[in-house]
Amino acid sequence: MDRLTSMTVFTRSVELGSFTAAAEALDMSPQLVGKNVSFLEQHLGVRLINRTTRQHSVTEAGRDFYERAKIILAELEAAESFAAETRATPRGRIRINAPVTFGVHALAPLLPVYLKQNPDVTVELMLANRMVDLIDEGFDIVFRVGHLPDSGLVARALHPYQLIACASQAYLDDAPPLVHPSDLSQHECLIFSHTSLRTHWEFESAEGMLRVAIDGRLMLDSGEALINAARAGQGVALQPAELVKPLIDEGYLIQVLSEFKIPTRPLHILHAPDRRLTPKVRSFLDFASDHFGSGRL
Repeated sequence: MDRLTSMTVFTRSVELGSFTAAAEALDMSPQLVGKNVSFLEQHLGVRLINRTTRQHSVTEAGRDFYERAKIILAELEAAESFAAETRATPRGRIRINAPVTFGVHALAPLLPVYLKQNPDVTVELMLANRMVDLIDEGFDIVFRVGHLPDSGLVARALHPYQLIACASQAYLDDAPPLVHPSDLSQHECLIFSHTSLRTHWEFESAEGMLRVAIDGRLMLDSGEALINAARAGQGVALQPAELVKPLIDEGYLIQVLSEFKIPTRPLHILHAPDRRLTPKVRSFLDFASDHFGSGRL
C-alpha cells in the first residue's frame, strides 16, 4: 500500500472518529480503511488506534503521529496546488502601485495590451509618488524608482529610468547662458519634491561626476505640473524621458546640457516573498519584464 494514502486514511479516521465514517468520506469500504491503518502500524512498528467491536480510540503514539501527518499532508496539498496554479489561467483582481509619471506615460498605455492577453484579470492601478507599504496596503505589485531599501520584498530589475534636463525657449532667451551644470546656480530650477532631486542634480563629464546643488522658488510633487511650469517659462526642469521627449519633439521644450550625461536611476518591480505566486501576479511580472526589462532600448 501507499504510505501517503494510508496517512490520509488514518488522519480522516482520527478526525471522524470511526472507520465507517472515514470510509464514507473517502468512498472506500471500512475493511479497506482498516487495512490502511494496519499497514501504517506495521510500517511504524507502533499501535496507532485501539480497536474494539464497538469503538476505537487513538493511542498516545497515534495522537503524536496524527499531528505530524497533518503537517505532511498539508504541505503535499500545497505543493500540488502550486503545480496546478502554474498551469492555471490568470484570473482575479491585481492591485498595482507605480510612481505617477511612470504610471501615466509608460505603464498605463500598455495595460490594454496586458488585459487583452489576460481577459480574466482585472487591474487596479494606484499612482502615487510616496513609498507605499506593499503588504499593509494590500498591493500585489509595486514599481519603484531609485535605490531600494532593504524591505524583504522580492525585486526584479527593469530598464533604468532616464532623465532629461529641459526648459522652454522663452525662458532660455531671457536667462543667463546654460552651457555647464555649474551654471545652474544662476538659474531658476523647478524642484521635484520627491527623492534627492529636490536638492541636487548629477551629471557625468570628463571631469568626473558633478553633483550640483540646485535652488528654485517653485517646488511640486507632480512631474506633469512641473513640466507645465517649464513650458510656461518658469525655469529648468529635470524629469523622466517618457514625459519630456514628446514635448521636445513638438517644440514646446528644449533639451539643455545635452553634452553631459545624466546618470540613470534604477527601476524595479517588487512583490511579496511568497513561496507561491498566483498566476495573475506571475503573468504581470513576466509582462512587465518583457516591456520594461533591462534589455529594452
